[in-house]
Amino acid sequence: MSETPEDRIKRLRMRSMRRGIKEMDILLTRYADAELAGLSAAELDLYDALLWENDQDLLIWVTGQQPAPDRYAGMIAHIARVATPG
Repeated sequence: MSETPEDRIKRLRMRSMRRGIKEMDILLTRYADAELAGLSAAELDLYDALLWENDQDLLIWVTGQQPAPDRYAGMIAHIARVATPG
């Protein structure tokens, strides 16, 4: 059975909320709430892959401590703009 777009967004939102590192829970939940419904199927695929990355890596990429891999650079920059205060 194929996943509906609505179910996929719900699943990705839940995975955004339950990361393991509280900071990533907060940042990715903010991003998910603001952006997931408007992402294309390809962008949702990329976000789904991003959620499989290690939280420590995600945190240093989003905070700019280290550059994100090219594959994720645009999405990480978008997450940082949308989800970080300031």
